[in-house]
Order: sequence, then structure tokens, then C-alpha cells
Amino acid sequence: MNKLLFHPVPPGAAATRVPRAAAASAKTSRELVRGDEPDAGYFRTLERDGILLNASQIAAVRHGDGPLLTLAGAGSGKTSVLVCRTGYLLSVRRVSPGRLLLLTFSSRAAAEMRERIGRLPGIGGMELSGLQARTFHSFFLYFLRRQGVRQEIFHETRRQHILLKAIMRELGLPKDAYPPESLLSLLSSCKMNMGDAGSLPELTNADKEIKEILKRYEQWKQDNGKIDFDDVLLHAYRMLQERPELLAELQRTYLYIMVDEFQDTNALQYELIRMIARPRSNLMVVGDDDQTIYSFNGARSEFILEFEQLYPEAKVITLDINYRSGPAIIGLGNGIIRGNTRRRPKTLRAAAPEGVQPRYLRPYTADEEAEAIVEYIVSAVEQGVRSYGDFAVLYRASSSSRAVLERLLLRDIPYIDYGEGRLLYEHWLISPVVGHLRLTVNRRNFAAMEDMLPTLYVSREQGMAHIHRMEADQPKQGPLIHLLSLPGLADFRQTAIRERLDMLRHLRELTPLQAIRQIRSRFYDSFVLADERHQATLHRETLKEMLDELELSAGRFGSIPLFLDFIDEVTSRNEHHRLPGGTEQGDRVALMTIHKSKGLEFPVVVLLGASEGILPHSSALDAGRLKDRQTAEGGGEALALMEEERRLAYVAVTRAKEELLVSSPALHRGRKAPVSRFMLAAFGAAGAAGAGDGGAGDGRQGARSGGGNAGSGAGLGGRAAAAGADADSSTGRGGYGGGAARHGRSGGADGRGAGAAASGRTRTVAAWSCPDAACPGWMRVKSGGAEDHLAHKPCPLCSTPMERGSRDVPV
Repeated sequence: MNKLLFHPVPPGAAATRVPRAAAASAKTSRELVRGDEPDAGYFRTLERDGILLNASQIAAVRHGDGPLLTLAGAGSGKTSVLVCRTGYLLSVRRVSPGRLLLLTFSSRAAAEMRERIGRLPGIGGMELSGLQARTFHSFFLYFLRRQGVRQEIFHETRRQHILLKAIMRELGLPKDAYPPESLLSLLSSCKMNMGDAGSLPELTNADKEIKEILKRYEQWKQDNGKIDFDDVLLHAYRMLQERPELLAELQRTYLYIMVDEFQDTNALQYELIRMIARPRSNLMVVGDDDQTIYSFNGARSEFILEFEQLYPEAKVITLDINYRSGPAIIGLGNGIIRGNTRRRPKTLRAAAPEGVQPRYLRPYTADEEAEAIVEYIVSAVEQGVRSYGDFAVLYRASSSSRAVLERLLLRDIPYIDYGEGRLLYEHWLISPVVGHLRLTVNRRNFAAMEDMLPTLYVSREQGMAHIHRMEADQPKQGPLIHLLSLPGLADFRQTAIRERLDMLRHLRELTPLQAIRQIRSRFYDSFVLADERHQATLHRETLKEMLDELELSAGRFGSIPLFLDFIDEVTSRNEHHRLPGGTEQGDRVALMTIHKSKGLEFPVVVLLGASEGILPHSSALDAGRLKDRQTAEGGGEALALMEEERRLAYVAVTRAKEELLVSSPALHRGRKAPVSRFMLAAFGAAGAAGAGDGGAGDGRQGARSGGGNAGSGAGLGGRAAAAGADADSSTGRGGYGGGAARHGRSGGADGRGAGAAASGRTRTVAAWSCPDAACPGWMRVKSGGAEDHLAHKPCPLCSTPMERGSRDVPV
């Protein structure tokens, strides 16, 4: 790949000085704990085992009775503190193991704590069987079992989904009326706020359908002796409320309670903790409000921010030394998160004196981003500098992984996808569009017919049964025409079916990008956005984002058959990749959302999509306009949404141990996408991207590219001069600036004068230009590489072969 694509600072940054974290004090318990102190022996044994604690860690370990809030910054050794405090209570304060309760969120973290406690010097000979170091669900299931609760845990996701689909069929709904994972998430959120399916709202028809589905789901569980993990917490909570003698027993048993990852607790978990901790309040919570990124699961940063309101006598200790990353990576994280106002002030310091500086990439599109990143990974592995298992590719939304995932599949590079494992083309939202494309190639593709029937408001079961019945008597080259004889079909629906059949005939002449835009503009976007069911389970901006990503993918291909062949190839490879291979990364590139990455660390982190509209996400940028996005932190307020986006960026960059690569595509959803304000802010660019955190502005103008080529070109051309200047200065290649002249304004027939007029000074560069008068697309020619021998290159906006020439750009 072209090494010049990497920059030492984000393109467009106000300053070139790389932010660096201050160096931390090198003093440890060796210097800080005097030999004549009563507990010196404990720290000396830790030191002999290589455990050297800093001043804040020592203070947390020594904490005795009463509440303690331990603010643990990223990479600050919080697990070591929890383990060592447990050892301190056991060996110094002589607390019985059975009097301690440690709670965390993952089985892996709980197992690690138990194993590390057992290895502490001086602890190995103790009887630790009574020590409770568990997840919330494991501990409260243990409690319920002791009270005689015998229901089986219903936790297998596949079976849950099958049951929900069966219930939807019983209710006469399409089997995919609501995604099962979304229904389960909604039910979980309700229970985590001490509610149940019966307490769900009934404001719309979709609300009523969802409520009925989930009530039947819960009834089936009850009838069949099943409970899920959310039920475990809710049943325990209700049992402790109803039987105070059980609560009193827990309070007598567990004298010291410690909670890890406190920022992830929801209302139900917090209430359970508080109930057991009374009346002594020997409660130590460890967490970081800067890493509260699960508001959709009920996590609330207020639990940390307002801890002293509930516990006025609480002590607060901050762990602010990062042992994971180098000063430049930590400095970037500090620069990002300081933009939040609702947080506990803290600035991380670096234990390591040096480290590799983060590097920044400004590709044109997501596909160019994927090409560059995969080439970098392959090159590092081939040179023996890295292994595949060193790399983690992180992204804000699953749709951002589409291009990288395809590159890895096509190059047979080992990877593990910690998401759903589905390709974009397999998503319920996308398959009807792909089904239409398949019918232009093969009119007898019955699977494709089944995919697209709901867009005609015909049930799959009824429509396909009728088509197969009619085909048996009177076969047709295009069996979809049998729908016209469907019993009880109203005249307007017959007209819609005839129009759709006519549309399918005309789509054959178009490129896949043109065909998809026509499908969207003529019926599909309105079909999706008008359906209450879709909007009840998925944010409308996410729906549009996925369809725009499909357009981006299709734009690489000149014909529908070529695009469908590509989809079939990557789908086949992905099916093979889904074969059981365990959840351990091993020597594989890890792909995951930022949400999935929290609590993990990797030698090399690649952050995709650090652009406005991706991170921060468009749903947060548009929060002032859109009213359908809610949080656990006070409804749909724009500030809360933007601060959570900033926390996501902070979590992403602080996963990196040695190297951090940040990529910011210049084009997203057919529009210019400035570099993420979060990255620019770390370099002193206040108000980056032309918008503050409180409003809907995001530096974007004009309409979404869609509804046909001409409409797309006009939308982009309307912001030509400024867009062209910004694209050239920050990406090293042209942007969209030529569109102004092409749409009838001064500057020449090829549009070269519009961008130049903005500053008055120009220079001539080699460029690819789209010959389509309705399209503003152009790109800088990358010299000294694979493009040298090309006569044409597909336009990234409309797929027309671009011509090589020159262009005047602002200096």
C-alpha cells in the first residue's frame, strides 16, 4: 500500500503537536510502604511475586470499612487492586473467605479473579471454597437454587429465536415482523428496570404486537419450567423484598462486597448490591464513568457520578496511571474524553516512557479504507513484524465492517468475527433488495420471490403457496405474474404488482447501483420507514445507513450479474467461516464493535470510521431533530447521546497496547464526511466539524445520495466549492468540488474553476474525472502504484468509468 496515506496527525487538525500523557511517578510499594508499618509484610510478599503497587493502588488495597468508590482509568490495573485488596482482607485483616463477595460481569473476569487470588503469596494454603467471586447472574442463581428454585435456564439464543418466530406465526404476523434479537433486548431492558412484559407500553399497533409476543414468550417459559438470566436477577430481587429474613441472612454473611466494572451496572443490579450491603455499607465499587457505553442496556454513569449522594461518607480514590499503552496513545485518549462535561475529572498518566505514536488514515471510501488496512496487516505479517492475532479491527456500527470483512474473506486471511457473523447482504433489511436484483437475472428464482413479497404487502406463506399452486397447472417464465390472480386482491394492489413486474424488466438495463437507487426511491425506503414494526426495533438512521452501505458496495460493479456473483462468492466463503472454531482469537484478526471490545486489549488496534456521521454516529448528530432515540440518562437529549459517542471513541483508542491506526473515510453515505470531531479535538480543534455537541449540525449539507444518479449528483454539487477544498487539503485527493460547475455555474465545462475560486490560488494535479455530467465524482491519481497502467477507473459515486486528466485545486 501507499505508505504516504498514513499521517502523524489527523488531516485537518489545528495543531501538529502530538498530545502525550505526562509521565507517572515510578515510585511503588517498595518506596511507599515503610518496613516498620504493620502491613509491610504483606506488601513485601507481593513485591517478591512481582506485584508492585503505586500510591493510589495501595490506598485502595488498604481501605477498611465503609463505602469506597475507586475510579479506575483505562489500563490502570483495577483487577490487580481488587485481587490484592481481597488478599489484604484475608491475610492482614483476617476476614474469613466466606464473608467476602466479589461481583463482576463476565465469567472470564470472575474466573481470572479467583485464579489470581489463589496465586497470591500467603493465600495459597487458605481454604478459599467459601469465597464468592462470581458474575451477578451466577451468584444470584446460586442464591435461588439454595431457596429451592429449580427452573432450567433458557439461554440458548437459537432456541429463543425459534420460539419467538413461532409465536409471531401464531399471531398471524410475518416470521420476520420483528427481529428476535431486538425483542429479547427490549424485554431485557424492561426487566433490568424492575419491570416485566406486562408493563410494556401500548402506544402504537407495533407496541401492542410486541407486548403480546413477549407476554406469550414469558407464558411459554413459565408453562415449561424455564427462566432466563434476566429472570434470575428479577426473581432474586422480588424474593429478597418479599422475604426480609433471606435478605438479613445475606447481609450477615457478606461483610465486604466488591463490584468490578461498576459503570456497567443497571438499576436492578445496583439495587441488589445496595440491599445486601446495608447496613454496614462495606461496599467497594471499581469503575470508570468515562467507559459507560451501555446505556442501551440500562447502564448509567450517574451511579458513579452521584455515588456520594447515596453514601455521603464514601471515600474516593482515583487510579490514573495507565500501564497498557504508550504516552501518545494515552494522550489521545485524554484529549478525546476531556470534551465531556458529565464526568469525574481525571487525566491519565503513562507508566511507559515511550511508545509508537498513533497514525491516521484518510481514505476516500470504506472500500479504500479496507484495502489499505488489510494490506497493512498482510504486509506486517509477511515481514514477520506481527502475527494476525496481534490485530483487532474496531468499529462503531456493524455496517462499517462490511468492506474489511469482504477483503479478509477474499484473501483467505484468518479472522474471528465477534458479531452476529452475518454479511450485510444476509440482513433482513437488505435481502428484499437483493431479491429484486436476482429476479432481473432469473425470473424463476423462487427464493428471491419469497424475499421480496412483503414489499408488495403479500404474506410470504400465502403468496408462495399461490404461486406454486398456479405453477403446477400453468408454468410461467416469470412466476411472479401469478400474484395477479391471488384471491381477494384489491384493484390498487393489482396495479402495484403490475408496476413492480414492469420495473423488474427495466432494472435489467441498469448498473446495480442505479437499480438499487431506483428500488429505494420508488418504493423501498418509504416501505421501510412507514412500517412501525421496523422503527420499533431499529433506529431509522441505522436503516438508512445499511441501505447506503449496500449502494456503496454495489457501486464497484458494472452489471447486476457481476454484483450477484460477488455476493454469492463472499456469502459462500462466510458460510465456511462460520464453522465452529471457538471464541478464542488465536492467530486470527479480531473484528468487533467498540461495545464488544470494552475490557479487552490488543497489541494493534485499527479503528475504522472515525468520521462525522459514523463516530459520532448520525443518530447522535441528528438528536436535536430526531425524537425516536432514547437513553437511560434522561431521554433523547443531544448532550447525553454525544457524550456517549465520545466515550465510545475513548474506549476504542485505549484498547491499543502498542500501535493504534485511526481511519477516517472522506465519503460516507454519498456525502462528504469530515474527520471525527473527537480526533480533531485532541489536537486543539474546538468545535471540530462545524458543530457543537448540543445540536443537530454535523458539517453536512444537502440531501442523501439517492433516488437516481441525477438526484445524487445535484445533492453533492450543491456544496461544491467548500467540499472540494476540504477534500483536497485533508485527503490528498480530490473530493466533490467539480459538481458546482457541472451544474451550470461558472468555472468551465469540466468544473475546474469552482474550487479554485474559493481561495484564488490553485495548482494542477493529475486526476480521475467522471464524464457523466450529472455526477460530480473525481479523485486524485495515486502515482507510483497500481493505477499507473489504468486507462479508466470506476467512479465511486455512479460507477461510470472515469477518465484520466488534470484538475486545478486550491492551494
